[in-house]
Amino acid sequence: MIDLNDLRVFERVAALRNFSAASRELDMPKSSVSRSIQRLEAELATRLLQRTTRDVMLTDSGTALFAKAKDLLGQLDQTIEYVGSLGDGPRGTLRVSAGIGFGINILSALLPEFAQQCPNVDIVLDLSSQPVDLVSDRIDVAIRMGPMPDSQIVARRLGVLHRYLCASPDYLARRGTPVAFNHLHNHDMIELPVAEGRKSVWVFKKDGEVVEHRQSARIAVNCALTIHKLVVNGAGIGVSSGYLCAPEIKSGRLVRLFPEWSLPSVQVHAVFPTQRELSPTVRAFVDFMRENSRDGHQWQDDPIANASRVPLDDRKG
Repeated sequence: MIDLNDLRVFERVAALRNFSAASRELDMPKSSVSRSIQRLEAELATRLLQRTTRDVMLTDSGTALFAKAKDLLGQLDQTIEYVGSLGDGPRGTLRVSAGIGFGINILSALLPEFAQQCPNVDIVLDLSSQPVDLVSDRIDVAIRMGPMPDSQIVARRLGVLHRYLCASPDYLARRGTPVAFNHLHNHDMIELPVAEGRKSVWVFKKDGEVVEHRQSARIAVNCALTIHKLVVNGAGIGVSSGYLCAPEIKSGRLVRLFPEWSLPSVQVHAVFPTQRELSPTVRAFVDFMRENSRDGHQWQDDPIANASRVPLDDRKG
C-alpha cells in the first residue's frame, strides 16, 4: 500500500524540481525526502524521477503520477478542511499571493480584520511583481489584475482599479506641464516593460472621444509600486493606480495630468486553482474581499474625492 506521506513528498519534489527545495518546504531532512521517493518507486516498481547534479526530471511515469497526485492531494486537503470547518468555521493555512503594491497598501489594512473573523486560519502572504504558478507554488488564492486567460483557474471578480496619469510638482517645475498629448513626447515616461521595439500605449477617453498616445519609456520597471515611487520622487510621468496616488494627489505631492480625460480601469479578480473552489477557507477570504470592495466599506469608487480610502469600485464593468 502506498504511503500517502510519500506521495506528498513526491508531489513537492516534482513541483519544485529540486530535492533541497522540497526538503525545506516540507521541513524534513533531504535524506528523508530521498527515502520517501525510493519507497514510492519501489512500491510502484517504476522510476519516477531522473536525478542529475543540477536538476530533477520527471520520467513518463513520474509525469503521469504528478498530474494525478496534484488533483488527488488537493481534493483530500479540501475534504479534510471542509470536515474541520463543520465544527467551528474555516481553519488551516491560507496562502495568498498578490502584487507588492496591493499587498502593502490594501491587504495590510484588510487582513487584520479577516484574521479576527477567522481565528483558526493562519495566513501566508506572498508578495511579488512576478506571476506565480498557483499549483506548483501551492497558492490557495491570488489577487490578479487584468484579463483572466488561464482556463485552469477559477476567477471571482472583486472590482476595478482606477488609474491616473501623474507627475510630481518638482518634475513639472523643471520640465513644464504638458497641456496637450503631443507634449508628452518631450517628457520622461515611466512605464511597465513592453516587448523590445514596441512603444507603450496609453489610451485616454473623454465623452466618447478616444486618444492613443505611444511613446518609449525612459524608465521601464516591472513593479507598479516602484513606478509610483519614481513618479513621486520626480523621475518622470507615469500611470498610477488610485489606491497609490489618490492620497498623494490630495496632499499635493502629485499632480494629476489631463484630469478631464480618463484611462481604462483595470479589473481585479481573486483567482484560485479549480480544486480549491469549494474550500471553506478560500470562500471565506473571497467573500470578505468582495464585501470590502463595495460602497460604504474600505474601497470607494472615487479615489480622488475619497483619497483616504481604497478606490476599488465593484459596480463597474
